[in-house]
Parts: sequence; structure tokens; C-alpha cells
Amino acid sequence: MKYKLLLSLLLLMPFTAGKAQSRFDNILYGVAYYHEYMPSERLDEDIRLMKDAGISVVRVGESTWSLFEPGEGEFEFAWMDRIIDKMHAAGIKVILGTPTYSIPAWLWNKHPEVLLSYQKGERAYYGIRQNMNITSPAYLFYCERIIRKMMEHYASHPGIVGFQVDNETTARDVNNYDFNVGFRSYLKNKFGTPENLNKIWGLQYWGMNIGSWDELAPRDGITNTGYKLEWERFNRKAVADFLKWQSQIVSEYKRDDQFVMQCFMPAVQDVDQIESSKYMDMLAVNVYHGQQDQLTGNEIAFAGDYFRSVKNGLNYLITETNAQTIGWNSRIQQPPYPGQLRQNVYAHLGSGANMVEYWHWHSIHYGQETYWKGVLSHDLQPNRAYAEVTKTAQELKRIGKKLVNLKKENKVAILFSHDSNEALNFMPFDQGGSAWESSGNDFYRNNLVAQFHRILYRNNVGVDFVFPENANLNKYELVIIPSLYIASDELLNRISDYVRNGGHVIMQFKSGFCDENSMVRPVMAPGPLREACGFYYQEFTNFTSMALKDDPFGVGAQDNKVNTWAEYLIYDKAEPLAFYDHPYFGEYPAITRNNYGKGGLLYEGCMVSDAIQEKIILNELEKLNIKSADQDIRWPLITKSGKNDENNTIRYYYNYSSELKELVYPYGGGKELISGKRVDNRQKLQIAPWDVLIIEEVASQN
Repeated sequence: MKYKLLLSLLLLMPFTAGKAQSRFDNILYGVAYYHEYMPSERLDEDIRLMKDAGISVVRVGESTWSLFEPGEGEFEFAWMDRIIDKMHAAGIKVILGTPTYSIPAWLWNKHPEVLLSYQKGERAYYGIRQNMNITSPAYLFYCERIIRKMMEHYASHPGIVGFQVDNETTARDVNNYDFNVGFRSYLKNKFGTPENLNKIWGLQYWGMNIGSWDELAPRDGITNTGYKLEWERFNRKAVADFLKWQSQIVSEYKRDDQFVMQCFMPAVQDVDQIESSKYMDMLAVNVYHGQQDQLTGNEIAFAGDYFRSVKNGLNYLITETNAQTIGWNSRIQQPPYPGQLRQNVYAHLGSGANMVEYWHWHSIHYGQETYWKGVLSHDLQPNRAYAEVTKTAQELKRIGKKLVNLKKENKVAILFSHDSNEALNFMPFDQGGSAWESSGNDFYRNNLVAQFHRILYRNNVGVDFVFPENANLNKYELVIIPSLYIASDELLNRISDYVRNGGHVIMQFKSGFCDENSMVRPVMAPGPLREACGFYYQEFTNFTSMALKDDPFGVGAQDNKVNTWAEYLIYDKAEPLAFYDHPYFGEYPAITRNNYGKGGLLYEGCMVSDAIQEKIILNELEKLNIKSADQDIRWPLITKSGKNDENNTIRYYYNYSSELKELVYPYGGGKELISGKRVDNRQKLQIAPWDVLIIEEVASQN
């Protein structure tokens, strides 16, 4: 209990992030490095190869607790001192991780209660990382001790530029007893009394009212949607509390010129990234993606747009990404085509990254990640990947100062709601999942949000994300709102005010249906949005697929399809843009637009095909006069842009294909940075397969 109290007190202390520089002098380019997996004599050879290649940074230590503390209270640092000292002597910067995501064997043996308990009696076993309850008092005690010991030893080392707290942290489906106790305390603080909770969650349904907090059942068999939504919020809060706690400890020791960060995963949604990074100087992301013909750059762009937005446009770091092949087995071994490794680096930089690191330097000869290969293969010799890394590193050494700290000013944003993602898992409309358990497929994130982002990306429309917690909608000309199933009246009124004051919205079905407690609003849908939407509805239907009448968007018979869900919209002020081609549904519009105040809201009452969605988005951009020459360049040519430290515009052009491509350069004159050649307006440019052009326009010519 002592360390639970300590954690609570620490999180209440006033704190601001340190003075670490979030702006870099040059791009950092490197690898995760695990010398502990290699023979001791290998260190000097690895450093020689890194220096020859041009590697400028390594990340170390995040899974080595058992080496730093091989026995309880026995601390050993000499093995890592040797690594960091030699890296520093070679001019290679070091990022050191706290080793808390992989516990030593002595810890679980002494305190088996730190291992996770899952729902319905399942539990974690020792033998894999990330198998512990991050709220366990015993775990937190030993975490704090090893972190402080490491910071006391390493914070002053001149070779260390930053610290990583934990690694890819999630709540990990925790269901331990003490976690449930914490959940009840959280509910007491939020809802006050059991009677209030009964009312807000509707626990009188099926007679599940509670008379005291002790009567609250554990999560295992719960069907109530309000409970499940709040449970997921508490999971996100637990992760945020843990990461803020670690960040605060590290920040007590780190120098002003050192940063603290954590590496997040783009596909993981049980994390409140905004709150988790409150005391971090910057974010880092681990981005993995398809290769060969499956390489699209879309995963890179999504991660960059999302995590850049979490920190309000601050540049971020890539701590892990594909080197050669990936996989916990050998079923998907797809080494990149020539040029793809290099192109991926510039794809990250074009999205706002200030560092790209591969996972990892060398391929491991044993264990679960044997086939998750590094820059060097199992033979540890220079190879094709090493040659491409070397080429890229030399280019970055020459032009990196032009590319670092890229700033973007986008006119389009996507509103992302963690609550809607979770609630639509609990109440799936896509006929996935069971009747009352989470389908676990994150349909909202992976199908609804992803469709909007994919189409914006392929049409070269720059985009940010905004979040219900801190959304500044007024920065944007167009805000896209995927199914906002969970939303407070305050948020919906904010959206309505944005439209009335001149903003424009593309909104998807189910928005505004439930309040912040997953309670369906007892008013005509879409509730507080009704005036801004210009319609109401009382019915909805599932279906497989149907056409729109008369192909209103001109996409052709194959793509003129909507699917999965439809609301029976009854319009009063809204203008119908499309109707269903159906004998019964045909009287209801599928898509509407409503002029409201100085702005407008386009509403999609159903799921639409990619082709229809593309037409809708491009039509809105044109209508708002924010369509640019970039939209004349189409997939597989992708372009990204931003301003560098000299206030010059940097324009990236990528060819995601195995064929030579041409484009006519539509902007003012500049210089292609890699070749050093002059580029003029309307000049025809060629881009080789899986290649990139980077053009700098001087500010005076913009």
C-alpha cells in the first residue's frame, strides 16, 4: 500500500516537462542495439560497421532488467557502461530505456502476484514479456528502485541524449484484484454514490442495481455497456498514470538537454496517448508495415499524422520499423525490394519524424523473434540492407539539416474518439463479435477512420487528427467525423457551433446516438446535432449491399454501392445528395448536406464505397476552394510537404510502384536536394521505382 500511495501522490504533484530540446539539429538515423544477445567480442566490430554506415543513434536497454539487477538488490552496470562509453567515443548517440516491460525471473518467483490475471480465471505465466500488472504495488516498488538506480548512474553520461520509459505500454487486459479495487475507487470519485451509478448506467435493467460499492461485480461477466465503456477508460487511465509516474521519476534526474519519451504502437487503442505523454518531451512510435508489393506508405502516414497531432504538431521519433523481414515465425518473410528501405525513411521524415531507427541492428539467433530480422542478417555480415542503410545515412548527413523539424499546416482534420471505438466494439453493427462481448476488431479505427485517412492519403491531402479532449476545430476548413457514437452534449454543441460559425464537416452515421455514458439519448436522433444536420431519424437497418439511385457520384456500377448500415433520414432543411435504389428504403436519403449558419454539414447515413467516399471528399475540397495541385497527382505517386527551419517549403514525391513514373512539377522553382539539380515550374520529372524526390523551395519564391 505504501507504493500505491506514493504513486497517487506523485501524480498529484505539479509538474512540467523539462527543458529538453524538442527541435533537433539534424535527423537521427539508427537502430535498436542489443549487444547482450551477442558474443562480447562483437561490440567493436558492430561499432565499426555502424560508423562506416553512418549510424548516428542507438536505442538500448529496454528489456534488460535481469542484467541490471540479476538478483534482488544486486545491481550491475559495467556491462552497459562498456557499450555506452564505446558508442559515445565513436560519436554515436544513445537513447536508454527503463527496463520495466520485461521482469526478471527472481521477481515473479518472489512475487507471483505481479503476473496478470485475466477475465474468467485465466492468468499470465512467466516466459514472455509484458505479462505483469502495471498497477501491482510490488511491481511498482521494484520498478521505482531500478529506475532510480539507473538514473543515478546514467543521467550524467554525455553520450545519452534521451530516455525511453517502459516500452509499448498497454493495460494488457489486466483483471487483477487490486486493479478491480482501483476501479471501484475510480467510480466512487466519478459518480459519488451507488444510487447515482444505478441511474447513469441503467442498472435497474435485469435488476442489477447495487446498494453498496462492495456489490459491484468484476468485469468478467458484465453486459452493461456503461460499465464496459468506463472499464476501458480506466484501463487507459492506468496506462497514463504508469507512464506519467515513470516520466516524472526520470525527469527528476535527466539533464535539460536530454529528453524523455515512450514508444507507442499505432494500432493499439487502449492507451490515452495525450494524457500518457503529458510529462514527455516528445513521442516515439513503432511502425511496421507490408513490404514488396504490399508497401503503400499508408501505415507510415497514419502513424505520423496521428502521433504528430497528439503533441499538437510536435515532431516525433520512429523507434522501431522494418529493417529486413518481420514476424514471430517465418510465414511472412518478405525482404524489401531495392529502394524500399531508403524510401521508407523519407516517408517517415515527410510525415514529421525527426528520427528513424530500425528494429534492430542484428538478427537474433534464438528466441521468439528469430525471424524478425535486423539490418544485418544472422551471418552478421554487410549485405544489401546494410548497403541501402549506408546510402541513406550518407544522404541524411548531407541534407538532413534541410529536413529536420518539418512543420505542417493542414486544412483538414479527422476527429478520433477512443470512446466510440470501444463502444462500437461492444455494440457492433457490422455483424461481427458476439452479442455482448467486444469483437476486438476495432471496426471504428480499422474500417471507418482508416477509410477516410486512406483516401486522403492516396489523394495527397494533408491531414491532422483532433480528439474530443482538446479538439480545436477552428484551425481547420474541413473536419471529418467518423461515427461519433459516444459524445457528450458539450462536444456535440462544439461541433454545431463550429459549423454555424463557418466550419465544414463530413459526418458519418451513428454520430450523437449515445451520450458519454453509453446511454442512448431519449430524444429524436441525432439529438443535439439535429439542427446542424437538418434531419431526424427514428429507424435504421442492417443490410449487405445496395446501389444508390442514378449513380449520383458518377463512379460506375461496380463502385456505386453502399453497405452494412443505413439510417432512415427524414430531412426538413437538409438537401438530399443521394437516395437508395431500393423499393422500400428509396424514400430516404442516403447522404445529405445542410447549410447551417455560415458553414455546412454533409452527413453519410450509411457506409459508402471507397470510390464514393473519394468523390465526396474531393467535391468538398473543391467546394471549399482548398483543393490544390497535389490532388492532381494520384496514387501510386504520393506527395507530402511542410516548412523547414529556414521557412522554406520541402516537397517530397514518392513512387510506390515498380514502374518509372512521371509528373509535371506544379510549384515554384527550387532544388532537388538529393541530386542537387535545379527544378522549375512545369518541369517534367521522373521518379524511379520505389524512389523519392525532395524539392526545397526558397521562401522568397513561394
